[in-house]
Amino acid sequence: MRAGRLIVFEGAEGAGKSTQIRLLLERLQSEGVPCVAFREPGGTPVGDAIREILLDPAREITPATESLLFMASRAELIASKVRPAIAEGLVVILDRFFLSTYAYQIAGRGLPEADVRAANHLATGGVVPDITLLLDISAKEGLERAAKRGGRDRMERTGGGFHERINQAFAQFSGAEWQRAHPECGRIVRINGAASETDVAREIEHALSDILQTS
Repeated sequence: MRAGRLIVFEGAEGAGKSTQIRLLLERLQSEGVPCVAFREPGGTPVGDAIREILLDPAREITPATESLLFMASRAELIASKVRPAIAEGLVVILDRFFLSTYAYQIAGRGLPEADVRAANHLATGGVVPDITLLLDISAKEGLERAAKRGGRDRMERTGGGFHERINQAFAQFSGAEWQRAHPECGRIVRINGAASETDVAREIEHALSDILQTS
């Protein structure tokens, strides 16, 4: 049986994750590779309901509640979708995973790292991505891209240096020292999200070459 894989796409708002996930899915499907993609929060009926709550710009949510809602959606997704798909030998692609929680809730909201990591361990049950592709883009450019989509959600509307702190955290995540201290995150590869769509896709293809050869 083909070995399943878990590939995660991460990055700040407007980094281009959705576009690159679509391109990767199209490429894998054309090559006959069984694959499936999910987004966080969401991917299950419970997760989709949580997503509506989290992104509703009319809601006020405390940082701890926000973090736990993300974790609840993640726990449901891992148990009901991700683990079974990997067991069946599929390549699973996630649009966001727990690096976003570390960036948004620890760096952005200021929650204690130890508490968030413990909650994440409970939610994931020890699932570690084979690779995380971190699309790097400046907060300014990313928010400008996101604004063009219209209808900014609750997370995108947060100000007060929130998105700068997130960008600084993502930049730290790609460092070797940070990765050694956070083995639960697996291998993280920085991708230049500011490059052209074609160049980003080419860089992603190169980063995945060893993983997909053995999948």
